[in-house]
Amino acid sequence: MHPYVVTIAPMESAALAARLLSRYDLGALPVCQGDGRLRGVVTDRDLVLRCMAAGEDPDQLPVGDIMTRSCTWVGPDAGIGEAAALMARAQVRRLPVVEDQRVIGMVSLGDLARCGRYEMEAGTALARISRRVSRAGGDTEDRQ
Repeated sequence: MHPYVVTIAPMESAALAARLLSRYDLGALPVCQGDGRLRGVVTDRDLVLRCMAAGEDPDQLPVGDIMTRSCTWVGPDAGIGEAAALMARAQVRRLPVVEDQRVIGMVSLGDLARCGRYEMEAGTALARISRRVSRAGGDTEDRQ
């Protein structure tokens, strides 16, 4: 888990979210109230599909309008297997770590893969995420 988390408030602009994602080389930002409570997650994909492709002005569009509201999260005491299973089931590569309704960290598939003892869990989660993405995209290879 990364204990230092860059977050954004729901009323901040999509343009600021994009700059933060770029500056810190992230793929997702937890969207939190001022008290640290998780409200959702905004990803680079959310910015592209719900802002840019929709023709919205990123300087004027609040993150709260494009964030994924029903996001999956994990508690700090969850095991690696549980985190990997949640990622696979929710089709996400990053999970906020939440304690007492507040974001205290982030864990990614990359974190699982870099931790040598859990290569199998990370690989299994990635395979499940990738398989479902292929099916959604109409990949005929999965239909055989």
